[in-house]
Amino acid sequence: MAEPLTQTILEKPIHGAGALRRLRAVLPEEVRGQIRSARELDRKLRDSAGEGAFPTAVPVLDRLLDGGLPRGQLVELVGSRTSGRFSTLLSALAAATSVGEAAALVDLGDSLDPESAAALGIDLSRLLWARPAKLKEALAAAEMLLDGGFPLVAVDLGMPPVRGGRGIEAAWLRLARAARAHDAALLVGSPYRVTGTAAAAVLQAGRGRAAWQGEEGSPRLLAGFTARVELEKYRGRLPGQSEDLRLVVEDLPRPAMPPRRPALPAAAPAPAREHARPLLRVASA
Repeated sequence: MAEPLTQTILEKPIHGAGALRRLRAVLPEEVRGQIRSARELDRKLRDSAGEGAFPTAVPVLDRLLDGGLPRGQLVELVGSRTSGRFSTLLSALAAATSVGEAAALVDLGDSLDPESAAALGIDLSRLLWARPAKLKEALAAAEMLLDGGFPLVAVDLGMPPVRGGRGIEAAWLRLARAARAHDAALLVGSPYRVTGTAAAAVLQAGRGRAAWQGEEGSPRLLAGFTARVELEKYRGRLPGQSEDLRLVVEDLPRPAMPPRRPALPAAAPAPAREHARPLLRVASA
């Protein structure tokens, strides 16, 4: 007669892998396959989360996230207007499209300037740009793009308050499941935490500190910003690690000057002059 299961385990304690083998040996066959060790569970979670990482060419992200955006996961980057959050998203899109990958940007904040994006290295022919009016539309667009097979989808929520509200956690959980199902990288840029438990990793970018160039007594020019990015959450790792994100200011080439026109009548206002928009590029190191 078989000895009781509790007696088998309590009277003959064995630790480590031997204990797991003995436990499986005395369990019914239909239950045996459901027993997992901590190491096996961790491997299964990693496998279900996607293979490898999606390099972003942003040194801060690639170092804090072990090589880049984890495939099959939602990563939230939280930051204010001067934190370099949007420039970081653009750099990730540039890294993807420059090697022939298709990518998508859901731009709720309507912040993208195509000329600046091209100057940053984004191949616009490989970028799908969605411009929703409300958060609900942005979430729906991101889910459609993930289902459509885009390997990288970036969602930027603009500046506070987020248009259309903060959203509900169920919608973010659905997006995270869609990213996992299609082994895609999902990067969400937000002014404050919105994704709840759906995010596998959360990065907090502090307010940028301006760096100036120029001698004393002469006009000083903005050279860039430095913001501290801290890892607030990453499954399987302790939070608290941080890195400096450096942004440098570059001017876009000015357009060629049009030919001179005859002077306008005094009553007509002069047309406004167009100025080149400054370009913030993530420093390579």
